[in-house]
Amino acid sequence: MTDVTRRPTRIAHVGIAVRALDDILPFYRDLLGMPEVPLDDADGARIAGLAAGESLVELLQADSDATPIGKFVAKRGPGIHHICFAVDDLDGTLARCRNAGVRLIDETPRLGAEGKRIAFLHPAATAGVLIELTEL
Repeated sequence: MTDVTRRPTRIAHVGIAVRALDDILPFYRDLLGMPEVPLDDADGARIAGLAAGESLVELLQADSDATPIGKFVAKRGPGIHHICFAVDDLDGTLARCRNAGVRLIDETPRLGAEGKRIAFLHPAATAGVLIELTEL
């Protein structure tokens, strides 16, 4: 039997839906002094990454009203869209959630921004918060 030391779950990033990146990016970058981190666009959103210690803030601008971010902004306005937790074992974490009856949006991991494996949990199961999981 091998002793597997697990790293603690950590906040990978907070996704913030915005109407226009160009309007809000200077606030985070210039006024708060958060350095930009290059990120690929994904899931119908332009993404601006900003370093916040060991975590990131992702500013998400919809490419169209039909995308998840576009629908979110139309219904709720700009604001926190999701929080992403990095876990040691994405498949194992999803299995534990599934076995506990947690409603999953992604039954199996898929590729997200930067080619990372991700999966979303439904906010109905997480006190109204859209949770994204990714591997450390």
